[in-house]
Amino acid sequence: MTLTQLLVLAFAGLVAGVLNAVAGGGTFLTFPALVWFGLPPVAANATSTLAAMPGYIGSAWAFRHDMRAEGTLGLRPILACAALGSLLGAGLLIVTPGEVFSGAVPWLLLVATLLFAAGPTLLRLLRRNGRGDAGPLVAALTLIAVSTYGGYFNGGLGIILLAAFGLLGYTDIHGMNGLKCLLSAVISVLSAVAFAFSGLIAWAPALVIAIAITIGGVIGARQSRKIRRTGVIRAFVTLVGLAMTIAFFVT
Repeated sequence: MTLTQLLVLAFAGLVAGVLNAVAGGGTFLTFPALVWFGLPPVAANATSTLAAMPGYIGSAWAFRHDMRAEGTLGLRPILACAALGSLLGAGLLIVTPGEVFSGAVPWLLLVATLLFAAGPTLLRLLRRNGRGDAGPLVAALTLIAVSTYGGYFNGGLGIILLAAFGLLGYTDIHGMNGLKCLLSAVISVLSAVAFAFSGLIAWAPALVIAIAITIGGVIGARQSRKIRRTGVIRAFVTLVGLAMTIAFFVT
């Protein structure tokens, strides 16, 4: 690993950690950085998932006092749904041929970017419909589906989880952010274990990004309450996502 590669991976991880804690979208930086590093897309996606794990754990720890039970499902069923979905998604990625995944990457990035950009509007619509509209079965199936997506491709997972929490009846944004980080950690841990056993993890770049993303995650979680203009951050992440989408479409 050259010094330039080290600095690029570390910077991508640091900024991604802050973004994941504040608004989400860190994968838009770490995944392209790993592809630039030279990893095939499937390995880059698996490595990005592993590298994001410590940042999610650090952010969840910072939000630990804000987490509380809301909605139609308790914490244990929610965690069980996340665990099941993450293993399903990881298994799907493992059996996906590399060339098929490479062709799907631009579309996955596009979908993740559009979901991320539409996130605030989606959450407002969910809140307007009131609390607890989704029963336990619908909530469980929704979480399993979202976690399956997260196990397969981590991009845009944060905003999709927040939308799912809206369906569950959550209203406290700090609690939702904490639970988002906790479930993201569960999804990344189980997916990473499956990827590691399949030999998809590039350990050296994963370590660099993991250290940087952990630092960024703690910083972002601590600063999130002080940030009022999150729309500016969201616009920046959306532009980054669109730029990365275009880059993958033309290459």
